Amino acid sequence: MSPVHHRPGGGFRNPPGSPPRRARLWHYLKFLLWEMRTKRLPPLPDGLTAAEKPDLAALEEGALAWLGHACFAIRLGGKLILTDPYLGDAAGPMGLGPRRFLAPALRAQELPQLDLIAISHNHYDHLDIAALKAYRWRSETPVLCPLGLGASLRRLGFADVTELDWWEQHSLGDLTVTALPAVHFSGRGLFDRDRTLWASLAFASPRQKVWFGGDTGYGACFREIGEKLGPFDLALVGIGAYTPRIIMEASHATPEEAVSIARDLRAKAAVGMHWGSIMLTPEDPFEAPGRFRRAALEQQFGEQNAWIMQIGEVRRF
Repeated sequence: MSPVHHRPGGGFRNPPGSPPRRARLWHYLKFLLWEMRTKRLPPLPDGLTAAEKPDLAALEEGALAWLGHACFAIRLGGKLILTDPYLGDAAGPMGLGPRRFLAPALRAQELPQLDLIAISHNHYDHLDIAALKAYRWRSETPVLCPLGLGASLRRLGFADVTELDWWEQHSLGDLTVTALPAVHFSGRGLFDRDRTLWASLAFASPRQKVWFGGDTGYGACFREIGEKLGPFDLALVGIGAYTPRIIMEASHATPEEAVSIARDLRAKAAVGMHWGSIMLTPEDPFEAPGRFRRAALEQQFGEQNAWIMQIGEVRRF
């Protein structure tokens, strides 16, 4: 029998216990033609970026650097990992779509040789074709991705590509990566929705464990992940792009739900990501960090355990 998240006839769906997709066509038309067109970027707060570019080659074991949005460099199990390398200016086909208002800490051509690139799903702000083409060590660097993305990555020149289904593992020396459920969807065009899988990812060394959410709404699957694989030393969880809720509740968590995800995962600390780089939805793009910290306090997660990083900042965990 096929796993429950595999649709009969092909494609994928969210895990049981996920919020339903309630939005209808007129909700999307209102969102695209009115709410996004009339929204203006507020002034940028001070202190969004670190003073210096991170030296990823010198990253120590048990440390990470935030390059912006959902792109992190992590040193774990002796391996230098890069997640969801969106390092360009536009999140859309042929340079169209929403544009960054704050540059990434590094561009793709500035990256050192990596030990692993890990991709959570195929949306333009997570799988950046131009950035992957600009990366200089495609034939030498392994890539992990969910089911259905391997052929596209091989066409870009990546020779070592491994596709994973949820709960499948892959090991690289002392590093073990597990693809896990997430509440989201996939698609890069009008006719490929949910044809490839989306996932969250767990990175584990003999000493530490990190969970990377990619894109996700809130659902029952995170308690199961916490029970089976937790506790985690760190959870990297999206806190931005959450309105209007009728559209986003089945794909993006609110800052308050992000804290709930971290608690369900039994994470010791959580980094708020997926904010501060690009406007994908009409809420104030700078309100999420404050809500994230308040929710950590209110949910007894600990305000000091809800990390807000600068783009380019390096921290140990």
